[in-house]
Amino acid sequence: MTEDQLNTGLLLYIPYRSLENRVVQALHDAGYRDITTAQMKIVQRIGPGGTRLTDLAEQAQVTKQTAGFLVDQLEKAGWVERVPDPTDKRARLVRISGRGADALPIAAAAVAEVEAEWATHLGKRHLAQLRQILGKLREITDPYA
Repeated sequence: MTEDQLNTGLLLYIPYRSLENRVVQALHDAGYRDITTAQMKIVQRIGPGGTRLTDLAEQAQVTKQTAGFLVDQLEKAGWVERVPDPTDKRARLVRISGRGADALPIAAAAVAEVEAEWATHLGKRHLAQLRQILGKLREITDPYA
């Protein structure tokens, strides 16, 4: 299929999925073999101070039960921890743990490597235009922006 035969959503998804796979591979290569793509969808949505499970589920577009299962796995592997929410003593936050924090620079380096390849392939000007256009599109597509 050519670009004109694929819908825009799929054209956006294919490069994202490639980037996601490269990040998982970089983590696996660095010895973090216990992280999955599904778990990464949760980890990448955890804010600096932690995020409630219900918010993670909503942002990852999975059920609360699925998010809870993934967080349980991540917690057992030492990627995240559950801590009390300082704004609501009944609630808990999911926060990146020490092991997870150690892995974040590896993931960030993989993202930077992919973006550098994209800049080489597209040219820096085109990549900047793409980022600007996607930022504009985010205004109407990202309720968490």
